[in-house]
Amino acid sequence: MQFQNIIIMNVLLINGSPNKSGCTFTALSEIAVELEKQDIYTHIFHIGTKAIRGCVACGKCKETGHCSYSGDVVNKCLDLMKKADGIIVGSPVYYASPNGALLALLDRAFYANNGAFAYKPAAAIVSCRRAGTSSSLDVLNKYFLGSNMPVVPSQYWNEVHGKTPDEVRQDLEGMQIMQTLGRNMAWLLKCIAAAHKTVPYPEPVRQRTNFIR
Repeated sequence: MQFQNIIIMNVLLINGSPNKSGCTFTALSEIAVELEKQDIYTHIFHIGTKAIRGCVACGKCKETGHCSYSGDVVNKCLDLMKKADGIIVGSPVYYASPNGALLALLDRAFYANNGAFAYKPAAAIVSCRRAGTSSSLDVLNKYFLGSNMPVVPSQYWNEVHGKTPDEVRQDLEGMQIMQTLGRNMAWLLKCIAAAHKTVPYPEPVRQRTNFIR
């Protein structure tokens, strides 16, 4: 009897809301259900409610691959991001922008080791009561676009609407968008795994311009 090689893949879903089981979690959970149906393991990481300091541009992370400040959850999240095959970041919308604590975490994690995330499929999802989703998605997607990460699409903007988890579940279009995103993430991960031995990753080339003449 011949057995096919089974590739075990996992996706990290970062809950960037202070509310562990709120609207953002509800949307991420819907994605996780679809990924699990495709035999892809998921882990929802909650950033918590404790303070997350911003980057101070000390540069020590370039030597160690970790943030020099270890008093919050950033390095723990960073290690999970390195091990994940795909990453999905979720945030509530505050003043037409993502949660500030989440942005502090992402600033430090991506500055410390964004090379480790290259070619990992990624997506951002946001939860709001009314508006501000497009500007919030723009902020989050730029972390991926600046790190050679393929951004996974859905059938519309990756957003859900509602003030409570029950209201979010009543947003049938939003829930469908999350389901489609989960399926698309699974499809892209499997495509990358299937092509891994025959299609090499592009060689990264970087040239910086730090001033304009």
